Amino acid sequence: MSQNQSQNQKNRCYSAALRMLMRREHSQLELLTKLQAKGFDISAINDSLLILIEQNYQSDERFSEAFILMRHNQGKGPLKIASELKQRGINKFNLDVFDWFKLAKEVRNKKFGDTPPQDFNDQAKQKRFLQSRGFGFDEINEAF
Repeated sequence: MSQNQSQNQKNRCYSAALRMLMRREHSQLELLTKLQAKGFDISAINDSLLILIEQNYQSDERFSEAFILMRHNQGKGPLKIASELKQRGINKFNLDVFDWFKLAKEVRNKKFGDTPPQDFNDQAKQKRFLQSRGFGFDEINEAF
């Protein structure tokens, strides 16, 4: 590849990444994966990511904050959020800013109402639901 073609690909790669970041925050891993899928070579991707990070257009910290807030507002628990962040290449994040016990209770009440379950089967069903939402056993038990 000539110098001109290489620079052209870097410019196109940078522009594609910037368009993605204009729609929503992305982690570095998400951008890397999406740009590879578009056919850009790894050197153009790495150069583009370094520039975007340097210009503060891409930030894994900002992405994780926005992602945690979004998932919290969707009623997802800390275990699910942590797992999803790790899948997106984010290993450092803080989930302590939210009251997960309160959220588990709110999610349970929204789905099943304020009345406690009548029998063991109903309670088991509600606990499985909260577990599937990513709440831990402590948060689940506190929700009842």
